[in-house]
Amino acid sequence: MSNPLLVPINQLIDYAQIKAEHIVPAIEHLLAQAKEAVNQVNDQPVATWDNTVTALNNATEQLWRAWTVVGHINAVINSPALREAKTTCLPQITEFSTWLGQNEGLYKKYKQLSESAESASFNAEQKRAIELALRDFRLGGVELQGQARTRFGEISEQQAVASQRFSENVLDSMDQWALYITDESQLDGIPADAKAAFAEAAKADDKTGWKITLKMPSYLPVMQYATNRDLRQTVYKAYATIASDQAGKPDLDNSEVIEQLLRLRAEESDLLGFQTFADLRLETRMADHADQVIHFIRDLAQRALPFARQDLAQLKAYAAELGLSDFQPWDAAFVSEKLRESQYAYSEDEVKQYFTEPQVLQGLFDVAQRLFGVQFKAADHSVWHPDVKAFDVINDQQQLIGYLYIDLYARAGKQGGAWVNSERSRRRTADGLQLPVTYLVCNFSSPQDGKPALLTHDDVITLFHESGHALHNLLSTVDEPDVSAFAAVEWDAIELPSQFMENFCWEFPVIQKMSSHVDNGDSLPLALYQKMLAAKNFQSGMQMVRQLEFSLFDMLIHHQSQGLTIQQVLDNLDQVRAEVAVIIPPSWHRFPHAFSHLFAGGYGAGYYSYKWAEVLSADAYAAFEENAVTLADGSRDTLHASTGLRFRDEVLAVGGIRPAADSFKAFRGREPSADALLRHSGLSTTEAA
Repeated sequence: MSNPLLVPINQLIDYAQIKAEHIVPAIEHLLAQAKEAVNQVNDQPVATWDNTVTALNNATEQLWRAWTVVGHINAVINSPALREAKTTCLPQITEFSTWLGQNEGLYKKYKQLSESAESASFNAEQKRAIELALRDFRLGGVELQGQARTRFGEISEQQAVASQRFSENVLDSMDQWALYITDESQLDGIPADAKAAFAEAAKADDKTGWKITLKMPSYLPVMQYATNRDLRQTVYKAYATIASDQAGKPDLDNSEVIEQLLRLRAEESDLLGFQTFADLRLETRMADHADQVIHFIRDLAQRALPFARQDLAQLKAYAAELGLSDFQPWDAAFVSEKLRESQYAYSEDEVKQYFTEPQVLQGLFDVAQRLFGVQFKAADHSVWHPDVKAFDVINDQQQLIGYLYIDLYARAGKQGGAWVNSERSRRRTADGLQLPVTYLVCNFSSPQDGKPALLTHDDVITLFHESGHALHNLLSTVDEPDVSAFAAVEWDAIELPSQFMENFCWEFPVIQKMSSHVDNGDSLPLALYQKMLAAKNFQSGMQMVRQLEFSLFDMLIHHQSQGLTIQQVLDNLDQVRAEVAVIIPPSWHRFPHAFSHLFAGGYGAGYYSYKWAEVLSADAYAAFEENAVTLADGSRDTLHASTGLRFRDEVLAVGGIRPAADSFKAFRGREPSADALLRHSGLSTTEAA
């Protein structure tokens, strides 16, 4: 029991004690234990709920919990030793997962259970769990025989290894690139807090001057504020060629990895009887087929393109006023920020001074309490890094219902981006109620000069977005983990709670409570808020088509009967850009090579989910707008408690016990409409020429 990965499932992990040498022994022990237990399940003469479903969960949940922890610490405190340990275990885990998915004995047990007399007494969760399990067995290749079954196992292992390699190449390519500046004039225009962070980074490397990296807290200030155009171009090109043939590091080039993954995905689909990987993926989605998704994307693109073209024309005209008549992609963020300042008389840097991380976090917690009756109390649980904060989650009956770990700051060895993961799901067992454990991870700028960390408004939106995912897991009332939100909600609906939460970042009563100026503690003034609100849909057309570009590219490269060469991948991207993009990057741009969502994050043939779910989330939020209360200052209070509780009970709490479409209709009382999304985005079709 000295191994922290082997603590009983009902205990919290002692993260501070985890070492690389714990990983292989723990995983191998848990694998052996799980295999033996699965075989015991198969030996039962008659399938019952307890000796099949309960026994299988008992057999595997500690293994999957430990493996989640291994993946998590690799993402947040990566080191060569941790990486080596995970790489050692990955083939064994993949082999076990494939064996489990293709286990004919288990498949027969579940079929027997679904047809048994006992099934008549199953509740909704149990029936849904059986239904999804049978589907997943079929998609896991259980009906394959002989060479096809063997090959399916090989494909699964090769995909897991390739995805891991893709992710490592991106992380290493980012971490190994740095630009040291010794002449401060080269940093003209960049905000003081960003420059202070650059200086700290250089000092940490025992160098003088300033260090620029490709992490977002470093990259974005350069692209938005640096008047030095050559510097912007240098940093832009480095970021645009991460892990590619253009980066000068052949050993980190993801070209072959992308080809391998597309080839393996096409072969996997063919083995399971699907024409394309997209068709296979959509078996577990709200959308019915690839053509429906492609039509959805192209329809939104046609609505957004007139606005995007207007945005670009305005941007280029303003660039010319700034002396940038030969407008280039590395000018876009810089000119956009200058244009916003000129049109709305404020800068992102000015706004950032009001969003101190402790105040924003408290504001988020206040919103969750008012809407959903949930509190977050700081707790002294073991964490993996000093930056991490742990919280006990308490419901409106003052009962502990879960645990939340929040890791907000960027650092070396930490994967970029923002995400939520579930270490452990809620589960009711004979021993009592097992509570969910959830991670919320971001990559914001860390505190500087003894002051609290400052968040941009985009950072605030990101935090609220991820909190929606966390709440989906933490507020679950589902007792069976097989139908929990992260296990069973369709991928193209999983973003509904997260995108829904973003809307509150634009409401003045919420902003007032979560803003506190770093120097004087003042909340954000109404006049500045009104400027932000006026600018809310600034370049929304360009932003919309950029997301649709990613979505259409993803769907087209996966809607193929065979793999593609890297040149064919890039050709597809060029064709997509010709159709839906307005800013065309240089030929050396290698966006796919760092597109971890597609090749290492589970979003392959699923990136459209963001826009699909945004239709749902905007329409869901419209229910709060319809019930908003007008306050004395004229602002509206959308934190409508009874509507919040309905959203909690009909969407968040039910996880995947029913199709997401049914949960949406239970909350909204009707089918979803795209009208609210277009209205929120300022893309009314009557407004564009």
